[in-house]
Amino acid sequence: MSYKLNDKIKNLVPYEPISGDYKIRLDANECTLNYDDNFMKTVDKAVHSIDFNRYPDPCCIELRKSFSEFYGIDYKNVTVGNGSDELIFLIESAFLQKDEKILVVSPDFSMYEFYSRITENKCLKYNKNGNLNIDVDNLIDNVNSNEISMVIFSNPCNPTGQGIPKSEVRKLVNSVNALVVLDEAYMDFWDEENSLLKEVKNYSNLIVFRTASKALGSAALRLGFAVACETIAKAVAAVKSPYNVNSVSQAIGCELYKNKDFLINRINTIVQNTKKLYNELVRLSKLTDDFYVYSTKTNFVLVKTSFGKELWEYLKSNSIAIRWMGDYVRITAGTADEIKAVVSAIEQFISER
Repeated sequence: MSYKLNDKIKNLVPYEPISGDYKIRLDANECTLNYDDNFMKTVDKAVHSIDFNRYPDPCCIELRKSFSEFYGIDYKNVTVGNGSDELIFLIESAFLQKDEKILVVSPDFSMYEFYSRITENKCLKYNKNGNLNIDVDNLIDNVNSNEISMVIFSNPCNPTGQGIPKSEVRKLVNSVNALVVLDEAYMDFWDEENSLLKEVKNYSNLIVFRTASKALGSAALRLGFAVACETIAKAVAAVKSPYNVNSVSQAIGCELYKNKDFLINRINTIVQNTKKLYNELVRLSKLTDDFYVYSTKTNFVLVKTSFGKELWEYLKSNSIAIRWMGDYVRITAGTADEIKAVVSAIEQFISER
């Protein structure tokens, strides 16, 4: 007797980020700023306070309170996950039943669709318009006509950098019977006025994601947050693993969200650096007709070009990593020096073509 892998996993390969040791990494939308020495002292103190022989708090009470105070919401509406990826998989698997449909938009974060295949939910795809934007009225019709049970998308969007205003998202939530899962991982870079985070209590069909990995510069902690009305929040807490967030991440995360001035200064720096990157790439776009730069509400800039693969390879040869996605390249805003280096390399590449 022998065992064979089933069809949904037999051809899967593990996720592997770009390999190699690069001086400049602008490929993963990470914050390129590490903790400063002052905050590292706070981290050391927090870690030394942990009882490593004990399981972590299964409810993440202190972390939820710190997160909630930072954003001005009720901690009872918050559930913490081991990164947003865990929450995406958890919600898709627990909140959908057999034969129910999920709708994703395209282009968007690829893991939404990936997890739907693992959970064996029927996944439909809604294609954005030529400007990579969502026509909300058309999306509403699509959700209702196809009897969709869950719709999930990011706002602002990864990988396009585009965003739709709160009024449009609110219209969607109010116009469908589906559960709307709104991933606001990049909202810190845009405008909290366009967030629905503080409105979750008003809806029985809305979950909003936030993360510590992007603007907060804490990707190593793997902290994701699902915010919803108390009924949904209790359901998410009930289906998650009891000790899903380790004590180290909880302790550091608590201190992180209490350090409001530190975080706001960091966010402002990243936003300014992104504007600089965008302006420099727009300048370069005037050197060739084949280099369209999209506006951005995130910490990265998307560029459409037919020579994306060649540019990607060229930058790697100069120890600079960006993300290549077919007809597009995505470049994370790094430090001022990193921006100068990548812009200079791209300009050199264009001049040599």
